[in-house]
Amino acid sequence: MLAIRLSRVGKRNSAFFRVVVMDKQKSAKGRALEVLGSVNPHNNEIILKNERILYWIGVGAQPSDRVHNILVAKEVIKGKKIAKKIRQSKKSGEETAEETPKAETPKEAAAEEEKGEPKAREPKTEERPEEKPAEGPKEEPKEEKTEPEK
Repeated sequence: MLAIRLSRVGKRNSAFFRVVVMDKQKSAKGRALEVLGSVNPHNNEIILKNERILYWIGVGAQPSDRVHNILVAKEVIKGKKIAKKIRQSKKSGEETAEETPKAETPKEAAAEEEKGEPKAREPKTEERPEEKPAEGPKEEPKEEKTEPEK
């Protein structure tokens, strides 16, 4: 499958991107089938070959999310911009999983919808045992030793 995506070129701290067509499974640093334009983020300068981009999209190449948004902004293609994807770290993912209540099964949801009563979800509160004032050392009851009968 072909992809239209950005390939970084340029020095460290002075990024420069090329808009290229290449196989989706290959590295972005690999050899491209064709260079379709360039993006300079420092000057906000975008140069595109509109006819070639439309040709490759017609052939079946899929633009990446970032390239799609650039093409929509430059009015090469029509459509809405794609929302930015936000990655969650593993730590924040674990915290949110603990805070959110457990999702109900589809069968339970369907049963609730049939009744017409939406199930109210209450946030899970942590129950802490009541703290009792510290008492002196506890004495364990002593077992009485009985002598065996003779």
